[in-house]
Amino acid sequence: MNAVSIHWAPLLPWEVLAVIGALSFLLIAFALFRRARGATWRILALGGLLLALANPSAIEEQREALNDIVFVLVDDSQSQELGPRSQQTQDALAHTLERLEALEGTEVRVIRAGADAIGVEQDGTKLFSALGEALSSVSRQQVSGVIVISDGQIHDVPENFAALGIQAPVHLLLSGEEKEFDRRLTVVQAPGFGIVGQPQSLKLIVEDIGSEDRGGLVELQIRQDGQDPRLVRVPVGVEQEIEFELDRRGPSVLEIEAEPLTGELSLANNRTAISVDGVRDRLRVLLVSGEPHAGERAWRNILKSDPSVDLVHFTILRPPEKQDGTPIRELSLIAFPTRELFELKLDEFDLVIFDRYRRRGVLPSIYLDNIARYVERGGALLEAVGPTFATPLSLYRTPLGRILPVEPTGEIYEAGYRPKVTELGERHPVTATLGGRKANDPPEWGQWFRHISGDSLRGSIVMSGLDDRPLLVLDRVGEGRVAQFMSDHMWLWSRGFDGGGPQAELLRRISHWLMKEPELEEEDLRASVVDGRLEITRRSLIVDNPEIDVVLPSGTQQKVTLEPGDDGVARASIDASEAGLYRISDGVLSAVTAAGPLNPREFENALSSAVPMQALLKDSGGTSVRLAKNSEPGLRKVSPSRDQFGRNWIGIRDARGYVVTGVNQVPLLPAILLLFVLVGGAIAAWFREGH
Repeated sequence: MNAVSIHWAPLLPWEVLAVIGALSFLLIAFALFRRARGATWRILALGGLLLALANPSAIEEQREALNDIVFVLVDDSQSQELGPRSQQTQDALAHTLERLEALEGTEVRVIRAGADAIGVEQDGTKLFSALGEALSSVSRQQVSGVIVISDGQIHDVPENFAALGIQAPVHLLLSGEEKEFDRRLTVVQAPGFGIVGQPQSLKLIVEDIGSEDRGGLVELQIRQDGQDPRLVRVPVGVEQEIEFELDRRGPSVLEIEAEPLTGELSLANNRTAISVDGVRDRLRVLLVSGEPHAGERAWRNILKSDPSVDLVHFTILRPPEKQDGTPIRELSLIAFPTRELFELKLDEFDLVIFDRYRRRGVLPSIYLDNIARYVERGGALLEAVGPTFATPLSLYRTPLGRILPVEPTGEIYEAGYRPKVTELGERHPVTATLGGRKANDPPEWGQWFRHISGDSLRGSIVMSGLDDRPLLVLDRVGEGRVAQFMSDHMWLWSRGFDGGGPQAELLRRISHWLMKEPELEEEDLRASVVDGRLEITRRSLIVDNPEIDVVLPSGTQQKVTLEPGDDGVARASIDASEAGLYRISDGVLSAVTAAGPLNPREFENALSSAVPMQALLKDSGGTSVRLAKNSEPGLRKVSPSRDQFGRNWIGIRDARGYVVTGVNQVPLLPAILLLFVLVGGAIAAWFREGH
């Protein structure tokens, strides 16, 4: 198609031409007022001059018509799978494509987006981001309309229509039923971290949206780290505070599920989860030292160097009844607080350490029995024995003997040896990879020179000393734990003797194992999501090839075989492309971890609605059509100046885009004609005026 237009290319600026035109008008007006002869010819001459200076020309463009482009934006998010929405969307897409293909000069581009609305790296339905990428590859003047087929829950709707950069209507074909209702569980406030063992709380609300408020009570199931759930009843529509308690350090996943509402749209938003990091308060450690020795200060220095440890240290040098002639003024006037420490406040300590302690009459048997019962109820005890352990003054001869895993033989060995990790210790979390060692590597640590002989009655021998005799034994007693060191020479490592050794790391691991830290459990199952992969680790003292059951967020189950390692940890890695909670179990232990958002925006409000797009539809001149009422709306191409929708139909703009393939320019006033007009007009005016 061709088009002709008038083009002006003035020889002088328009401002100068305006001045010349004004002066010419005044001269002609004056001549007409005076009835001067030749005024008509003067008008012709001056008019010809002005036209010559304006330099008009006719431009003919050879144009090639472009197709109008209509974008059909299809929502493939998970909420589109609810009820009849998926079928409505497919039918609407087929009908829309059929009607658009019948329009001459119309090109259709279908964009499917939103399938990753609950992806690991994305949260929410992002349709207009995909539209923006598609618009960048076309001329905006070709766009004649955007038709969105969705449930309306779109999370990247532009704030205003101008942000799209097009002059075309946007229409919404709304899937879903008109009278939908759903139950929604929302966590209003939750802590990001909490102190282990202290009460924590979160605030939540259960709402029945899209329906009349039915009130009543709803039963909640609250499950922590995959354990058995506890049941709580809360009122509908009222914000409630729920208390819980963290039982370990590190992240804990709290899952909450509300009972379903009969006939509701989706169960996905009846569940929610939060992750809370557990942190320990200052650890209270009671260190009771007996006979003074070179290693006493090493224990104190190691414990004092940890800012999270609150240390109470007593050294018992002699019994109170001993008479050795010490002047009264040099004696302490403060009695040793045995009853306060070992009866009234014993349960306030996280760990009790006896360092080379022996019976001296200071602690009656009843207090030692209190310590034994304290351990059986869940406390922790560490004994670093000295030479007196092999004598009748040993703590083994007291009520504590029933919880100690090693029985003295009465022998003391004083010879050089290097402590080493046993075969069992290579797999135990307390001693595995101790000091950066690799499994089965010979020890390179400094020598010790004393070993108190004993027979291990129970527990795990994780380190051995002279002639492979037990050196470090760990045991569980009732609900508590006990560790026994059969030497008092660990201080040599802290002094760096013969190369030293990892005494600080070893003590830290022993202390944390005694206090039941999860990362040091012998039998432990863990999972985490790293770079889109589900990393599974299973620690065990038994060498095996375990098979793990994994439940994906979608509910799909799969079995994973772990690859055992020399350090007691079997590992496996699988793809974690789904967002949500992954549940891992070996039949005995279980773990829970999350990928992506725990509470996806996709199901915050699953009801179909045009409200999120209402402002955009209005500004663009478009409308929304609920497919449940009108599954096949009419579609027509209309002029940009007319309404873009009507009753039972939606319209797309007749964009009439084109590209110019050639241009012809023809002067409207040829030079010869202009010369004839100017000269002829001037001569005629002169001639008329002279006669």
